[in-house]
Amino acid sequence: MLKNLSDLHKLAKSNTKKKLVMAAAHDQDAISAVLNAWKNGIIDVILVGDEKKIREIEKSCSYDLSAFEVINEPDVDKAAAISVKMVSEKKADILMKGALGTPNLLRAVLNKEWGLRSGELLSHLALFEIPAYHKILALTDAAMNIAPDITGKVSLINNSVGFLNKLGLEKPKVALLSAAETVSFQMKSSTEAAIITKMNDRGQIKNCIIDGPLAFDNAVSEKSAKKKGIVSPVAGDADLLVADDIDAANAIYKTFIYFSGAKIAAVIVGAAAPIVLTSRADTDQAKLDSIAMAAAV
Repeated sequence: MLKNLSDLHKLAKSNTKKKLVMAAAHDQDAISAVLNAWKNGIIDVILVGDEKKIREIEKSCSYDLSAFEVINEPDVDKAAAISVKMVSEKKADILMKGALGTPNLLRAVLNKEWGLRSGELLSHLALFEIPAYHKILALTDAAMNIAPDITGKVSLINNSVGFLNKLGLEKPKVALLSAAETVSFQMKSSTEAAIITKMNDRGQIKNCIIDGPLAFDNAVSEKSAKKKGIVSPVAGDADLLVADDIDAANAIYKTFIYFSGAKIAAVIVGAAAPIVLTSRADTDQAKLDSIAMAAAV
């Protein structure tokens, strides 16, 4: 069981050191993040981007990038292609976004010839260290899939469970969120949760324990579940929350950060390798923890 995001750093350092390749690496914030991760002994780094701009950043910020391999490619789409091919060819283990748009990077990731498709949807997986919760709590999908249908939700679960299994959670407890714990035919989240739970019971979704529909309070509070008479192996002890759509997931994500004081790490999963998409709004610690999350598997 993961209790703190610092456990990700321990896992990353206990594994063979991973190599991260950054596409369009001429970005000060992104360079700062990977330099910090490298100094912490988590990763080795390859920078693919406009070398002139990279060296200007190195000089203006007094960075020492001498330990990094730098591949000069000013065109961001070509830089993305080079970076993805390096991961596809096992020359790097982690892909990270630099100074290019997410759609540009994902076009390269989804290239049918040399991309990183794995058969599942790409999805966003976040890990939270929340002061009020007794262990790390995961959430999907707050950033990628807008309104997944039942097939999409199964992909999100498979992506997330596969990643959590690699982090050492053999049977993560998955809570499928809805507004109530009873099935209502007027509520799509409710009926789809019930179907997915039965799929898990029949062995169609493996390596996890799923229950739903569960309202948020029942998923994370044993006291609330007991008061409502809910008997469930997941209620009050969820490892992974699966929201019905991106609106619900994104609201939960930001509530955890801004109202609960949560620490956050997040990656894109469902590809052949983890993808780090940090934002300028992320704290330095969040960027470091996200890179550690990718390196921990």
